[in-house]
Amino acid sequence: MAKAALTIASKNYGSWSLRGWLLCKLAELDFEEKVVDSDDPSTRAELLLLSPSFLVPCLTHNGIKIWDTLAIAEYLNEILPTAGLLPKTLGARARCRAISGEMHSGFSNLRSALPMNLKAHHPGFKVWAGAQADINRIVSIWRECLATDKGPFLFGATACMADAMFAPVVTRFLSYDVKLDSDCTAYCATVMALPQMREWVDAAKAEPDEVVELDVEF
Repeated sequence: MAKAALTIASKNYGSWSLRGWLLCKLAELDFEEKVVDSDDPSTRAELLLLSPSFLVPCLTHNGIKIWDTLAIAEYLNEILPTAGLLPKTLGARARCRAISGEMHSGFSNLRSALPMNLKAHHPGFKVWAGAQADINRIVSIWRECLATDKGPFLFGATACMADAMFAPVVTRFLSYDVKLDSDCTAYCATVMALPQMREWVDAAKAEPDEVVELDVEF
């Protein structure tokens, strides 16, 4: 299989980049990583949620370019069906796709109020009502999945598409000191303990670049 290339933005701030990168890592795809400069106007617009569409991450493989995160997940599932990006049963696959799609298209208040910033930590952060409603919905999703499939990941013993989609949310909850119940706290710890997540976080913290608009004092 030809080596792929994945174009991503900042590892500290790039929530969509994390999703695409983690999907490729979970699928054990052999890929070359390409990082675009955060000073690039289009990249900066994406990081600040000012872009009408998101072009990173972008996976290039066998002459095919895929720049939508859910499309990347589905493509990886097609070329590497034994990787386990989707659960085994029909019902679980449907639920996995549903909550991944909900994460993909929703929770705009959370994205705006709690931007991903792995270098930041805001103890006692005050969450406003709109973002709290998003948090409540995410917690509800997690509780239902963990109760149904018995964890430690959302659909059982191994990480899948849904866990990659919610991984940036886990980092946000930790950065902004969001209070969670014991089950959701344990889930966050499980995600952050993934070797792939540790690799990403270490690289993010070593990044020299800063996006001042995302480093403001809360």
